[in-house]
Formats: sequence, structure tokens, C-alpha cells
Amino acid sequence: MAMLDVTDLDAGYGDLQILHGVDLEVAEDEYVVIVGPNGAGKSTAMKSVFGLTTYMGGTVEFKGGDITGRSPDEIIHEGIGYVPQNDNVFPSLTVRENLEMGAYILDEVPEAALESVFDQFPVLRERQDQKAGSMSGGQQQMVAMGRALMLDPDLLLLDEPSAGLAPDLVDEMFDHVNAINASGTAVLVVEQNAKEALRRCDRGYVLVQGSNRYEDAGEVLLNDDEVRQQFLGG
Repeated sequence: MAMLDVTDLDAGYGDLQILHGVDLEVAEDEYVVIVGPNGAGKSTAMKSVFGLTTYMGGTVEFKGGDITGRSPDEIIHEGIGYVPQNDNVFPSLTVRENLEMGAYILDEVPEAALESVFDQFPVLRERQDQKAGSMSGGQQQMVAMGRALMLDPDLLLLDEPSAGLAPDLVDEMFDHVNAINASGTAVLVVEQNAKEALRRCDRGYVLVQGSNRYEDAGEVLLNDDEVRQQFLGG
């Protein structure tokens, strides 16, 4: 049974419907990516899982329970972490303070979780007293991911983790995503760098105009002539 099971989901913003009958699944420990052209509804699908859109129909189930239409605060308690694409750190707070904010629902900050994040992102240990807003884009993304990992989520949602990064940092970011997944956390990623995302993931979905177009193993999609020509630049 899938850990995350999205079925026939209709969603959008206010009266504007973006998703039309979208289906998504993520199994335990799986690494799944959503790719597609601009405006396909990729980020909307992810935000809908986390309760950030207007629900219009369908269901979202997590670990066998119905979380359809629930608020992000409730969904965090279920074991889902989310890293948005933009404005994903508190710039005036230090790295350590940002990470501690990730455990805000707990009575005290779990030191073991903090150490685990520092082990995953050693540069954050070195710069834990630095203001997050003064860090590079890649380092800020590490802070955002680390904060989401503070509650040891079963599923981590990442919206465009490589967006805006210098080319030499993109591979490093994907390596971190692989390591997080290898540690036992299921990952659902929306990604503009479709070729690299499909190369690394277990399965991928291609969304077009708010609907499912293709779904298969990442390598299968990567080597599909039609997918390559239409969505991967040949």
C-alpha cells in the first residue's frame, strides 16, 4: 500500500482550478519526482498534499488516513515535511535558530535531530551562528531542508530544490536529496531539472495542463522518445 495516495484530485486557488483528476502515489522510502512544462500544475499538486490550495474534489490519503483538505499544521503532525521554493528561510535568524524553528511543535528541541541535520549538512554545523539571510542560495536551501527534517518526517516534499542554484551546486543538492532518501525518508520532488531528477528517482510523473500524462520508472521516462522530445529537450 502506498504511503501517500492522491486520487482524482481537483484543486486550485480560489475559483481557479489548476488540477484536474490528478493521481499520485509515493511508497515507503520511495523517491518520486513530478516534472512537466511550466504551468503544468506541478507545484500546485505538491501544495495540495500539504493543504495549501483550494480543495475541489478527490482524496489525499497518508499512511492509510484521510488528510484531504486538512491544514498544514495538522499535516505536519502526521509526518509530512515541506520545503517551498521561495522564501524558505528566516533571514534574520541564525542557522541554528532556523533549524530550531523546525521543531516548533515540540516542547523542546531534539538535540539528536539537530545532530542528524548537521551530519547531513556539515556546512550548517560550521555556520550555525551565521544569519541565514547572509548565506548563498545553496546554503539557504540546505537550511530549509534541514529545518523540515527536524521532526524526522516520513515524507519530505521538496518544491524545485535546485531552482536558482549555480550549475556546480545542482549535483550537490541532488546528492543531498539522495542521501535523505537513503536514510529512510520518502521524498516527493517537483523539479525543473527534469533530466537529472528522472535519472536519480525511483519513479516519475509528467503533468501537463493540470493532468497526468505519463507515469513510470525514472529511467523509463528518461529514455522514452516521446517524453524526451516533448518535455526533456530531445
